[in-house]
Amino acid sequence: MESNEAGLPIVFVHGMRVSGTMWRPVIQALGPHHPVAAPDLPGHGTRRGEPFTMPGAVAAVAGAVDQLGGRALLVGLSLGGYVAVATAGAHPDRVLGLMAMGCTALPRGTFGAVYRGAGRLAARHPEEFNRLSAFAFRRALPRPQADAMVAGGLSSEAVPSVIEAVGEMSPLASLAAYPGPVWLVNGERDHFRRHERRFLHACRDGRLVIRPRCGHITSLTDTADLTRQVRDAAAVITARMPGSVSQGSMR
Repeated sequence: MESNEAGLPIVFVHGMRVSGTMWRPVIQALGPHHPVAAPDLPGHGTRRGEPFTMPGAVAAVAGAVDQLGGRALLVGLSLGGYVAVATAGAHPDRVLGLMAMGCTALPRGTFGAVYRGAGRLAARHPEEFNRLSAFAFRRALPRPQADAMVAGGLSSEAVPSVIEAVGEMSPLASLAAYPGPVWLVNGERDHFRRHERRFLHACRDGRLVIRPRCGHITSLTDTADLTRQVRDAAAVITARMPGSVSQGSMR
């Protein structure tokens, strides 16, 4: 699974209230070279109605890694980034590398309180929030990416438990526990950038990548460029593996 011939396995982790379908444009752009998985987290997509917990989410990602041979690059956005960070900290031997996008904010204080309030409102009116979310995705993203965001259904009722779980985790400790390569990828205009330097400092082998003119969700707009970044990260990891002829790095 991990040879140059087979391509590096990659597990994509979706954001809050959407599902693994959000990654379809990137997966299609990658082509068949890389074995991939995009599992639904508890409470989302095919698992809608299940309670969301961070241990359950980590187990879902670890299970997807196992299905691809036991070791993989993790790529996650927003909630998916936090879950990928938690998975790397809990199972460092199963994570070849980590690309965590739009998740370098500690949801504490006023910042966290705003999101908890929004989560409670979403839980009281989930279908209305699902419709508003779908509308927002279609306004912010090109048609293929917006369609992918909503294809697996939306799960606004899961928002409060997601926000609570993320608020209780320790992403800096998880990053410190993970020895492998980390790419922290943020949109230039992403409000989840606020603690990116603290996250970078916590990494043992980290680098910070800023996507110009992008916000939180609009980092998905340019599928070709995002796919290139994923490929570059996979190439760095492959170059570092035993038996590789050369080594490289993504700037």
